Amino acid sequence: MRKKAGFLLAVPAWAWLLIFFVAPVALVVWYSFGYKPGIFGTHAEDHLSLDRYGEALSPTFFAVFQNTLWVGVAGTVLCLLIGAPVAYWMAVKAKPSSRGILVALVMIPFWTNFLVRTLGWQIILAPQGWLSEALQFLGLGPLDILYSRPAVLLGVVYNYLPLMILPLFVAFDRVALPLREASKDLGAGRWRTFFQVTLPLAQPGIVAGVLLVYIPLMGDYITATVLGGAKGNMVGQLVASQFQTAQNWALGSAMAVVLILTIMVTTAIGFGLVWLVTLPIRLRNKLELDPPDDATQVVPARQAVEVAA
Repeated sequence: MRKKAGFLLAVPAWAWLLIFFVAPVALVVWYSFGYKPGIFGTHAEDHLSLDRYGEALSPTFFAVFQNTLWVGVAGTVLCLLIGAPVAYWMAVKAKPSSRGILVALVMIPFWTNFLVRTLGWQIILAPQGWLSEALQFLGLGPLDILYSRPAVLLGVVYNYLPLMILPLFVAFDRVALPLREASKDLGAGRWRTFFQVTLPLAQPGIVAGVLLVYIPLMGDYITATVLGGAKGNMVGQLVASQFQTAQNWALGSAMAVVLILTIMVTTAIGFGLVWLVTLPIRLRNKLELDPPDDATQVVPARQAVEVAA
């Protein structure tokens, strides 16, 4: 009865996932095998083929995929490098009474519309904006990064940084203070305690933060449209333009499928590389916690020799 009750409780979640995630993705995959029938048509399925994938991976569109991947990886890494110290300070160094206020300050950008926030950066980065005028007053020259890839990178880091800070804050906050104090009592310094105690225990939060930032960032097209222009195109813009402007649903669906596969493959490669890089550290920690049997036999033998001497 308990298993049946648990299954019934999970039915709404499975139904939601099936209706609003699996079915739309399957529909996009099905559309990607079709073609545009004419000038006024949007989609036809009487001749299924993989031709749209060839068009999606043509040199013209492939350069946009490369730019999207570069912005996605660089933006996620920057969010991690900026968000990790901030989250650690909020969870460990800040006073417990002020942590709620700090979390609210991190959440403030989400209380403003995504488009409005991005338009704000367009005003700041404009060549005639106040920041450019301030730089000219200091003799540093006008600011000329609007409608470029650096502007898009700056925008995505600003827009998605809270999604990295919040899970990292929760992860660092769950690392109990007695564990860190015990590590220091055993002779470990601050850095060793951080890398061998705090960071491994916070690994689930790091994984959650990377996924929460990387996946929506790769599909973002608002930031690229507002701040990137022709030099900062991303795949999300191409997909939106194929559905809304060109009315070529088949090609837009093929681009969306390629983007989904790119996200999945790069995510798997990234976590695989991290696993390989951290493998020596995990093996060393395991050996320190579980020494070999011969090592446990050598130590008593040495003690016995010293006592006998």
